[in-house]
Amino acid sequence: MRDNPYERDLDRNPANYQPLTPLTLLERAATVFPDQTAIIHGSLRRSYRAFWERSVRLASALARQGIGKGDTVSVMLSNTPPMLEAHHGVPMAKAVLHSINTRLDAAVIAFQLDHCESRVVIVDREFSAVMKDALARTQVQPLVIDFDDPEYPADAPYPKGERIGTVDYEEFLASGDPDFAWSMPDDEWDAISLNYTSGTTGNPKGVVCHHRGAALMAYANTVHAGMGRHPVYLWTLPMFHCNGWCFPWTLALQAGTHVCLRWVRAKAMYDAIADHGVTHLCGAPIVMSTLLSAGPDQRRGFPQTVNFSTAAAPPPESVLSAMADAGFAVTHLYGLTETYGPAVVNEWKLEWDELDEAGKAAQKARQGVRYAALEGLTVMDPRTMQSVAADGKTIGEVMFRGNIVMKGYLKNKQATEEAFAGGWFHSGDLGVLHPDGYIQLKDRSKDIIISGGENISSIEVEEALYKHPAVAFCGVVARPDEKWGETPVAFVELKAGMEPTAEELIAHCRRLLAAFKCPRHVVFTEIPKTSTGKIQKFRLRELARSL
Repeated sequence: MRDNPYERDLDRNPANYQPLTPLTLLERAATVFPDQTAIIHGSLRRSYRAFWERSVRLASALARQGIGKGDTVSVMLSNTPPMLEAHHGVPMAKAVLHSINTRLDAAVIAFQLDHCESRVVIVDREFSAVMKDALARTQVQPLVIDFDDPEYPADAPYPKGERIGTVDYEEFLASGDPDFAWSMPDDEWDAISLNYTSGTTGNPKGVVCHHRGAALMAYANTVHAGMGRHPVYLWTLPMFHCNGWCFPWTLALQAGTHVCLRWVRAKAMYDAIADHGVTHLCGAPIVMSTLLSAGPDQRRGFPQTVNFSTAAAPPPESVLSAMADAGFAVTHLYGLTETYGPAVVNEWKLEWDELDEAGKAAQKARQGVRYAALEGLTVMDPRTMQSVAADGKTIGEVMFRGNIVMKGYLKNKQATEEAFAGGWFHSGDLGVLHPDGYIQLKDRSKDIIISGGENISSIEVEEALYKHPAVAFCGVVARPDEKWGETPVAFVELKAGMEPTAEELIAHCRRLLAAFKCPRHVVFTEIPKTSTGKIQKFRLRELARSL
């Protein structure tokens, strides 16, 4: 074999190779722009110097509790400063950050805490009641830390719960050393975060992400969201959702300002945009709906154009037009928890501006092309693993390949192998490939309903309905909703002689599920089935669209 001079005496060493991680971005911002405002939360203003110091203190305090590599730190927090600090301080201790959906019920939270063997739980007092219930069900006995938000509004719609921990968050931080020698990951493949999906059957799967992917997403988000120097980002997207699409790490790249927002309310959003000069925000269709439906007493004018990145179903042309009139430029994204959030962007081409309204709408209905940090995106026949014809008609499964695809599912070898079969990540979403390489979703093979940006398993809702004694057969599908994107609608076939009302069945579901998972509508009908008794969900979807 010929000797390759480019491989001789040119080895990796600490001087020329370091693991990619987003943690160095915050360190750089604190060094270069120490006095730049990093966080706004109510009356609080926190500089990058303070943001960095507090994140290091958190890492130190965790290390003093014996937390390190392979340990999980769970947080149930709103979009508040401790959530941002956790995204940096937890991995600085080499631990893994597990962000819990604040809308989940106690049983699901308990499953997650046990499954990830949580060592520490940081919980906002707004969620202490459900967390207390969850901890009463767990095998693990983590250290519980209370966060008592000093900016919690006195007229809040949800009162603070009791303290359930053994230490207050600020006290815990004070026990940390601001000069702590925090740790880079040993390898960029090391886990940085854990996020649970809404599984189609049984319990949710734990998606494990690594430092390399998080760092690359920080760069990609900066490009695709059009972030210049010192952007001002409003937190309308929950940080528990795919780690806020990695924006908790992204903002440090350009020393941007995080504007925290506990609840998505129209007046609070307009006030923040006007008062703080917000340049960027992300969210599901519900956020757009909230902004557009605001009354004159809630709206504020602002001179800047605000970049709004949205996922889920493509916004209708009427919504995009109304958003533009209100001062927002909308970018449509698509991705999954397994791809660190958005990995596909509808890259708008200037020549499309010349199309008529129908032509523009057709282009905007497509999910788009791969993120710059993603190496492969296509639509394949999952049986042959060959790309489908790029004709915009042939349906296949959307598949991903690259450095912003998860490590795999925690403690679930079979699901991981199935997801990566053939060397591609199988999304479970069905779509078509257009001649110009843009993909467009057509259906979801997993029957996942996306409501307000949150995934709802139709099977989980069906299982709850089947626990009612009057239900013989049922099918739950998505119903298009202008405000939420989609909402679950339940088609129910009753047992003979049973006559519960729709309200009774919805109340029954509310006793078993988180409120956002419950059907908004119940339709009593004979359920269409195949000759073998399988429920024909495609027919239910047609019925749902016609409601």
